[in-house]
Order: sequence, then structure tokens, then C-alpha cells
Amino acid sequence: MPIEPEKQTRERRDLAEALRGLRRASGLSGERLAIRCNMSQTKISRIETGRSLPTVIDVERILKALAVPGEVAHELLQLARRANVDYASWRAHARVGLYHKQAELKALESSSRVMRHFLPAIPTGLLHVHEYAVETLSPTVPSDPARDVSRAVQARIARQVILNDSSRSFWFLMTEQAVKWQRASPETMAAQCAHMAEVNGKPNVEIGIVPQRVRVSGTPMNIFVVYDDRLVTVEMFSGEVILRDPRDIAQHLNLFDLFWSHALTGDAATEFMAEASEAFMRQRN
Repeated sequence: MPIEPEKQTRERRDLAEALRGLRRASGLSGERLAIRCNMSQTKISRIETGRSLPTVIDVERILKALAVPGEVAHELLQLARRANVDYASWRAHARVGLYHKQAELKALESSSRVMRHFLPAIPTGLLHVHEYAVETLSPTVPSDPARDVSRAVQARIARQVILNDSSRSFWFLMTEQAVKWQRASPETMAAQCAHMAEVNGKPNVEIGIVPQRVRVSGTPMNIFVVYDDRLVTVEMFSGEVILRDPRDIAQHLNLFDLFWSHALTGDAATEFMAEASEAFMRQRN
């Protein structure tokens, strides 16, 4: 079922109003509730006024502190789970300019310490060479929205400076198909694979590659990125879903660990990408 922005906004407002109403009905002040939940009074206030979106765990703690009956608590938890999911279509991003999306990603990366990218289909923008970025940001089918490709590419390449920040850790997990899918010319593919092999030498970067010959007990269904332990972004053909429910985050962390346990890493991954680069160079010739 698609996520409707207007309905989602309404549900978030309903959640804030319901929590505020339950707290008032209980006779507790915001300060007393904050103490019971081990939260700050400021956080309780921001949740009740809709200025801050509570996690599902936050809502669970509030409902427990207020001794809310089971059926009512269940309904509000379901509302909280829906409220903690965002959806944005690529069409919407294209309307305001894909370079703005790059700015959003830059801000998200700058506020995170550990980033885990699961890439079953294509390398992420942080690993792109210029020519590969041009190919991946250009429209491919008639229904793709128009976009300022050159500006988006420039913003994407500029984001990559964060890979030099040793205070942050980056984990890029790809399938063999993601490395070898010929999205661009052999020359560009060769440069892309060689670049990734080089980036894998950075002390704060780990690249893993799951080879096709390995049996894996999971199915690589979507590209996703986990930012610390606070949110997950999941990419689809039509857009991107953002998940904030701690259960969803834990699920994706577990999946990442599963796939990583089957991956080539370190020197083996670097060698794999270097060999792929050489193979594309031979194809060019």
C-alpha cells in the first residue's frame, strides 16, 4: 500500500494529540511523565506538540507510564509504526532538483558515525567516478523525470570528501552483480572498479563483495543504508522509504550481518575489484 503524505501528516498529528490527551486524562504533568519515562520534560513537550516524532519505543514507554489499556495501546503503537515511515518519490526529488537530494544525503552522512550500505544492484554514489555518476543519474526510460544531471553529478562527487573523515566508518556491501553489471561503457566500468579497489584501502572504509558462487540463505531484495542505529533508507524504482522503528532498524542490521558473513573482504575484495577492472579493460580492447 502506498504511503500518502497527507494521511501520514494527519496520523502524526493524531498521535501527538492522543498522547497529550492521555497524559492529561491521567492527571500527570509533563514533568512527572518525563520522570516516569526517564525522558526530559522538553522531549515530552516536543512529542505532545508534534515538533518531535517519537519512536515506537518512546511511545511504548509513555503508554506504560500512563498505564494505558491494552487495546488502546495496541492502536496507538500501530499508529506510531506508520508514523515512523516516510516515502519520497524520485519524481518529487526531480521537481525540486536531484542536487537537493545530494545535499540531504550529505547532511545525513555528516550527522552519522557508522554507515552500512547494502548494494545488491549497483555501487552507491559515494563510490562513483564522474563518468559512472553521469550514467546512473541520467534518465533511462521515458517515464523517468527530467533532471539537471550535471548539477546532480557535481553534488554527488562533492559528497565523497566525507570518506576522508577518519572519525566516520563506512561499510559498503555489494553483490558480484553490483560490481560487474555493465551500466556504462567498458572503459567507464574499468575506471569504476579500479576506483572502488583504491577506496577500499582507506582505513575507515570496508568493502565486502558476495560472490555468485557462494550459497546465501537470504535474498538481496533492496538497496538499503543504515545510519548508525537511528534510521534506514530503502530504495525502490519509484522512490525511497525511510524507516525509524527500532525493530525495522534491527531487522536491516541483522540482514546486513548475514550477507556480510558471506562476503569477500579486505585484500580479497580489493583483488576481486582489480580483476574486474582488468576484465573490462580487455573488453574495451
